[in-house]
This record gives sequence, structure tokens and C-alpha cells, in this order.
Amino acid sequence: MTLQDTATLTAAEDPDQAKDRRFLDRELSWLAFNKRVLELAEDEQLPLLDRAKFVAIFASNMDEFFMVRVAGLKRRIATGIARPSASGRGPKEVLEGIWRRAYELQQTQADLFARVIRPELDRNGIALLGWEELTPAEKKEMDVLFDSTVFPVLTPLAVDPSHPFPYISGLSLNLAVVVRNPQTGNTLFARVKVPPLLPRFYEVGPQRYVALEDVIAAHLRDLFPGMEIVENHAFRVTRNEDVEVEEDDAENLLKALERELVRRRFGPAVRLEVVEDIPHHVLELLVSELDVTEQEVYRLPGPLDLTGLWTLVNLDRPELKQAKFVPRTSRQLAGVETSTAPDVIATVREHDVLLHHPYDAFSTSVQLFLEQAAADPHVLAIKQTLYRTSGDSPIVDALIRAAESGKQVLALVEIKARFDEQNNIEWARKLEQAGVHVVYGLVGLKTHSKLSMVVRNDGDQLRRYCHIGTGNYHPKTARLYEDFGLLTCNPDVGEDVSNLFNVLSGYSMNTDYKRLLVAPHSVRNGLVMRIEREIEHHREGRPAGIRFKCNSIVDETIIDALYRASTQGVPVEIFVRGICALRPGIPGLSENIRVISILGRFLEHSRAYCFANGGNPSVWIGSADLMHRNLDRRVETLVSLADPEQIAEVESMLDFAFDPGTARWELNPDGTWTRYLLDSEGRHLRDYQETLIEVTSKRGTLL
Repeated sequence: MTLQDTATLTAAEDPDQAKDRRFLDRELSWLAFNKRVLELAEDEQLPLLDRAKFVAIFASNMDEFFMVRVAGLKRRIATGIARPSASGRGPKEVLEGIWRRAYELQQTQADLFARVIRPELDRNGIALLGWEELTPAEKKEMDVLFDSTVFPVLTPLAVDPSHPFPYISGLSLNLAVVVRNPQTGNTLFARVKVPPLLPRFYEVGPQRYVALEDVIAAHLRDLFPGMEIVENHAFRVTRNEDVEVEEDDAENLLKALERELVRRRFGPAVRLEVVEDIPHHVLELLVSELDVTEQEVYRLPGPLDLTGLWTLVNLDRPELKQAKFVPRTSRQLAGVETSTAPDVIATVREHDVLLHHPYDAFSTSVQLFLEQAAADPHVLAIKQTLYRTSGDSPIVDALIRAAESGKQVLALVEIKARFDEQNNIEWARKLEQAGVHVVYGLVGLKTHSKLSMVVRNDGDQLRRYCHIGTGNYHPKTARLYEDFGLLTCNPDVGEDVSNLFNVLSGYSMNTDYKRLLVAPHSVRNGLVMRIEREIEHHREGRPAGIRFKCNSIVDETIIDALYRASTQGVPVEIFVRGICALRPGIPGLSENIRVISILGRFLEHSRAYCFANGGNPSVWIGSADLMHRNLDRRVETLVSLADPEQIAEVESMLDFAFDPGTARWELNPDGTWTRYLLDSEGRHLRDYQETLIEVTSKRGTLL
């Protein structure tokens, strides 16, 4: 059963029966999210290279989905520990639904690229050519390049009784080559790996490109001299690349994780992508040797691996992209834009600062806060969580400078951040070598909180200046991810953050906080308690309402609490980017719940949990999504906003998101999404992100 096959719950349906099917399947909901990404690639209102960008993002998302979610589900089925999902589907039923839906989506993507995107690129002077389409001069140039650059790094691997089938690494692009011995007439199989460190598309002329696999295919005779090249076909394998570290290894987590990263490379195959014209005998060999099922084979038109489109997306063709956006310094920090960098610590001493990235520049707020703290002789200590950051991060550099100047610096590095493990290991060691105290958090829990604390001697007293955010301390992604952050020296927040750092770095068992909710102890219970309080406000005739903004909502306890609020008449609005297991609009269960999704040039990443609270609005921001892993297996932090203007600012953004005049997707009870782009008179609805860009560039407000 796919999302499209799920029966719609209608007003005539018994509410008790509806409750038995009250959750959507999380895996199929994720595929529905990636379908929304693909719809952006289909959107003719977007510039061409932005549409190509969303094709590449869709492809990358699918890779990670198979490497982690599908691989994990297969592993649980194989070990016998898989259980029916909250949606009521059995593990094998879910897996079969994934295979069908994922195949449909990848076929749609391939067709969109072949039928629309590629021809449009060509019409705009960006040609992605096959070898046969190159001019004689271009072929000659590529002959020289092949001999000098490509040929030396190729390793053709034969398959015969003395050469076993080679290991095929995950996400590598390969050529399956069939050659014939002209003396014996015997046909043989060989594999040629397309070198991943060479450009995927080579420029043969001004914005004229040829795929590297096509160049290699045209020169196979150089790799197999004396043999006849019968045929060659591209293929690509996806493997289980999730990482698990046993608790027994926690005392030496760094080495344990490094061992696991080596094992990751040899995980079982979970998807085989092949070109659609591959003959049966070649495919049969690949299926047998890679041990994949028929459902895991994806026949697609070439080129495979459309993540390579980033080469074209990054071209300097501004007329084919959305207008470039340059973040500006937060008006709460700078007041009026000047050429002088704001004194972040002095400003925060006067008042809290609510940041909204990327509209508010990360570089002149959070990054500057830590850089100024590192250089400030009155700063005594800096404590910092790091989940993901860039290898050349100015944040890491600031921590190193602070340690080298004699400040006490603590960095809590989450080296188990998926797919960033090796990067995190490397700069964790770099921090240690500079004298930073590096710790790795709590056994059995990932530290996902986004926290900074600067302890400064202000003369009259020691103050703790804190930053609590919804996004990672990653200057590059901060230009692409939408996130909130709070800079404050409020004593209660400072005490809370200090206590939490002591929990993470020492043996503190503290679980009581004044302005924070901290998972795994209090985020779920704290949110459920506030949902129940909204029900009470509604019963007593006071203002009541719930609005959540998050990346994903899956947790059954939270969803059931929202259902209870809905049945009591409390309006519930949810703005979700990705997965939503909640079914809105079911009579007797969720008719007062509305779920929207907005995707665009920025990745909507912030989390905000808002309650009408009887007329005294309560708003919480932080790192926690509403998923089991976030609420039970991670250290997550939410902080309450205290400034009425900042509370109103968050609420105004949500007002705009939920406004009928704003373009959006809305979730239907059956798990499908409807996109709203035009009003009843055929006029385009307002774009949420583009409007925020316009407002912030004019120093305006949505209020």
C-alpha cells in the first residue's frame, strides 16, 4: 500500500475505527516530503538552475533514505526484531510500499530531467552531451585528457574463476563491461569504477559538458587492449551506511567509531540502480553477486546519479537563478546598518536578541559573539556544543584562540552526528591539541542541543552570556538553513545552561531547570503538559490554541495529546517540513488540526512551540523535533522566550505561514499533500520565504 493507495477517512467513518488508524506511516510520509522537493523541480515559476538544484537535492535525499531508513528496516527484518509500525503496517508491508513508491518517484525524477530540465538547459546554452554529440575537436581534446588524467586512476577488474566479483562501494558509479576474446570467442565480464574524486561532468567547451562515464566508455579499448568491447552499461549501488557503536565501546568512543566507519563501507546493498537498456544477462549477474532482490533494482534512463547536477547548478548564470540573497546584521544587534561590527556582548547585556537565520546574518551575530568572546580579556571561560560544523569553521578557530590565550574552553563534540563522523573526529582532535577540553557527551545519548555559554567578568559581577539555537554552528549551512537563536544573559537561563553543561561534562544528575525543557527528561512531558493546559483554558473560556513548527512529528504521545486537544475544540496548527505521522481533519479525532508544509530556497529547520496560554502567549524554541530519537535518545534543549516583542515576532511569522494568501502544501487525512499556489481568481499566492527576504531587506516587520 502506498500513500496514494491509503483509503481517505471520511466524515461517515466511525471515529473509533479512525482512531485505530490514527497514524500515518513515517517512511511513506518521508517519501511524500521528497515528492514535495521534486514538485519544486517541476515548478515552471522557478528559474531553471534552481529547478536543477531541486533535482540534485531529491537525488541526494533518496540516497540517504536508502542508506539509513531502508537499510535499518531491512536489518530489523533480518534479525527478527522488526515490529509493526504505529500506522499498523507490518515491516514487510512497509518495505514493499517503500520500494513501489520510491521507484515511482525516481522514475518521475528521471523523466523530468530527460523530458524537461535537460532540453531547457540546452536551450539556454548549457549542453549535457553524449560522447557521440561531441565535435571532432572536442573528442580529440577529451582523448588527451583521458590519457593524462583519467586512464592512470582507472582499475579494470575482471571476473573469472581466478578473479572473484569485486567489492562495489556504496554510491559509486560503475561500468559493467562485457568483452570478448577474439581468439577463443569467450565473453567475459569486467567492472570499471568511475573515479569519484574526478569531476562528474567535464567541460569540453563553453558550458558544454560530457559525463565522465561516457568518456570512459568511449575509451574502453585502452583498458582492455586486444579484446573486443561487446557492451557496457552504467550501474550504481547503495549500501547500508548507518553507524552503530556498542555501549561497551563507549569508554573509547573515538576509536570505536573509527572502526565502525571502516565497517560502514562494507554494508549490504539495499538498492541497485541500472540504466534502463541493460540486458538481462548482465543484470542477472549484478543481482546475484550483489545479493539484491528484484524490488531493489531500479531501471532508469541515464545519466544515473543526478546529484552530479551541482556542477551545472553552480555555474555563474544569475539570470537562471533566483536573485542572490545577502543576509544582513540583525537589527536587534546593529539597530541601523553601519560599517562597524556590533559589540554583541554589550548589546546582549542590555537586552535579549532573537535571531532568525538566514535573514539575520550568522557571521555578524553568533559567529561574531564567539570571536569577540575569544579575544575579550575579561572572558574567563567558553563552553560550546558542536554537532555539525565545517572543517574550516571560524567557530572552531575561535575556540582554539580562546584556549591558547588561557581561557578555559570546553567543547562538547557529538562525533556520532550521522555522515559527519569522520569530519567531527578530525577537528575534535584539533581542538584537543590546542588545549580545549573536549568531551563526547553521555553514554547512550546523542547531544543535539545547540548551546554556547560565555562567562565574563563584567567588573560588577560575573555574567553568563548564552546562545541557544535551533540550528548547528555551521557558518556555511547557516546561509541556507532557516533557524532561530536566542542570545541572552538572563540569570535563570545562564544557570540552566551552566547546569546542563555540568551534566554533559561531569557526573551531575540535575534535571530541574527554570527556563529550559531538556530531553530525555522533560521535553515530551513539558509539551504534553502545556497541551493539556490549553484544553483547560478552552474549557474555561480563555484564549486557547496550539501552533508547532518543526522538521518532523512522529511521536505518538505528542500526537495523541494534540488529538485530545482537537476533540475538545482547541485549534491546532502544525507547520512541518518533513515527516508528519499525524492525520489532520478526521471527524471526531482531528477536525480542528491543520498541517501545512513550506519548502523553498531555504531549508525550514527551526523548531518553535507556541501556546495561546489563556491570553499570555508562551513560545519555546530549540533543537528538538517531535520524534522518538529526539525525545528519548538525545539531549535536546528548548528555551522559553520572555520578551513580548520576540514572542509576537515568532507568532507573526506563523500567522503569515498559515495565512490563506501564502503558498503552501496542506496535508490531507489520507497522507497526500495538496499544493496551493493560486488563489480563487488565479493569482499567485505570496511566497513565504521571498516575502521574508523582502521584509528584512527593507528593515520592515510582519507585525
